[in-house]
Amino acid sequence: MNIIQTVTNQGLAQAQAGAGATGDQQSGGWSILAMYALLFVGMYFLLFAPQRKRQKELEKLQSDLAVGDKVLAAGGIYGRVVSMKDDRVTIELDSGRMTVHKSAIMGKDADAIVQA
Repeated sequence: MNIIQTVTNQGLAQAQAGAGATGDQQSGGWSILAMYALLFVGMYFLLFAPQRKRQKELEKLQSDLAVGDKVLAAGGIYGRVVSMKDDRVTIELDSGRMTVHKSAIMGKDADAIVQA
């Protein structure tokens, strides 16, 4: 956060220093602030928008779960959904059953998607 404040303060200081100068030099302060604004807009589209899209896809996958789906749970655990109750999902493993929170389901089994 200190870096952002420092950079912003430098831009504002340059804009104030150019206040007594001619019109060409005054536009330098505004161009720096416009560059920072473009930088933040670019960061939004490169960092935050794709993350939000992935989060929505994961939420859709978790809400569309059905009994019989082959899934991948957090930690790399593969299983088949045998029952769902509220926010708990019971998956059947090779060695038994496990109940996990619905948010622990990270995706559907890729092998099951290819065979279907």
